[in-house]
Amino acid sequence: MGAVVVRGFGWRHAGRRAWAVRGVDLRVEAGERVLLLGPSGAGKSTLLAALAGLLPEDSGEQEGTVEIDGLDPRKGRERVGIVFQDPETQLVMARSGDDVAFGLENRGTPAGEIWPRVDEALTRVGFPYPRDRPTAALSGGEQQRLALAGVLALRPGLLLLDEPTANLDPTGAALIRAAVAGALDADTTLILVEHRVAETLSLVDRVVVLEPGGGVRADGTPEAVFGTHGDALADEGVWVPGRPVPPRHATAPPGDVLVTADRLGLPPRLAAVDLAVRAGEALAVVGPNGAGKSTLALLLGGLLRPGTGRVAATPALAGDDARTPPHRWRAPALARRIGSVFQDPEHQFVTNTVFDELALGPRRTGQPEAAVRSTVDTLLDRLRLTKLAAANPYTLSGGEARRLSVATALATAPRLLVCDEPTFGQDRRTWLELVDLFAELRDAGHGLVAVTHDPEFVAALADRRLTLEWV
Repeated sequence: MGAVVVRGFGWRHAGRRAWAVRGVDLRVEAGERVLLLGPSGAGKSTLLAALAGLLPEDSGEQEGTVEIDGLDPRKGRERVGIVFQDPETQLVMARSGDDVAFGLENRGTPAGEIWPRVDEALTRVGFPYPRDRPTAALSGGEQQRLALAGVLALRPGLLLLDEPTANLDPTGAALIRAAVAGALDADTTLILVEHRVAETLSLVDRVVVLEPGGGVRADGTPEAVFGTHGDALADEGVWVPGRPVPPRHATAPPGDVLVTADRLGLPPRLAAVDLAVRAGEALAVVGPNGAGKSTLALLLGGLLRPGTGRVAATPALAGDDARTPPHRWRAPALARRIGSVFQDPEHQFVTNTVFDELALGPRRTGQPEAAVRSTVDTLLDRLRLTKLAAANPYTLSGGEARRLSVATALATAPRLLVCDEPTFGQDRRTWLELVDLFAELRDAGHGLVAVTHDPEFVAALADRRLTLEWV
């Protein structure tokens, strides 16, 4: 594997005025391990996509050049493996083992080598199921492990990882880091985008920081970059080790119960759970991948029918509909009372622009247009989406899409907000703004349920936590 050489590289997505990334000059030698940092929107994911040869010429405007071992990445994709922010986009087969084997078969790997390499890759990432596990039955974190296994099985010369531990529990994240460390040969090049910086430093020997306005802000060893630029980078949104975040605990005791779950379950995805969620309270739902946290969020949000037990809303939340379970409410009533943020942001986008996506909920609830615009403008500003108001939601980066999905739920200020991984993909600055928005909603008397693997988020905001275990 030869060097990665980037000269004056810039990319502007079709239909966008602003450049996603610009003016990047970078050389990465074979075998180097690079952590790519920068505030959300600095172009980290776009640069990785360019290195993987995944930016078609007709999908945007390019400046400068990108070469891998002297070739345009579009002509040398077999040398590169990439794991995206959203692992679901990489899964193509119905069974897990077949999904890992898919790339090997496409590369013409001898039949006798395929299944041993599949099993080796699944073991390296700590995949907890046999080969025949349906991919549709995997949690988001399990999908992420499977996607990584599919890439590792190919033994690429350049490994690109875009937040590979974003949706993993701490044990799963540690397994992924160990798998990456063990999978790298001496001449394998690694370029990694990751917000869990402190835990990732053992994998890398170099840090490159992209400047949002264009170019490279800093480049050197972790000690040199953080020692020289640490305070400034933290202020600008980079997760710099050793900079704690302030807590945002409740300013008053919790109020009325909004919703209860009595022996609530959906076998085999979720074992029976009892809980109550109160107004003015932030409840964190934690636990290992596959324990049913996302399923619980969908049940509490009225988006799934319980398999066992029941969800009951109180009059404080449902008024005259309190005798009817949330999953049987009419859609407008459900949207007014309970806001849901899915693990995959794109599953909830329905309009063509960021502005219209944010305006949709307030308009449906009958707010005057002036109030709608005021709400939308405030959220755009606070979550640093103003420049993207006219952009298509499906063209956003992972972190931007997550902020938009949370903002769409916040726009109607529902009495109960249920969020699944609300902080993944965020830089320090946007993370703090999201925590502030959640804290303000809770302190105004709303209830919050957050499924999360983010220990800093739990420490900063949660008033109580519920830990789920595997069935």
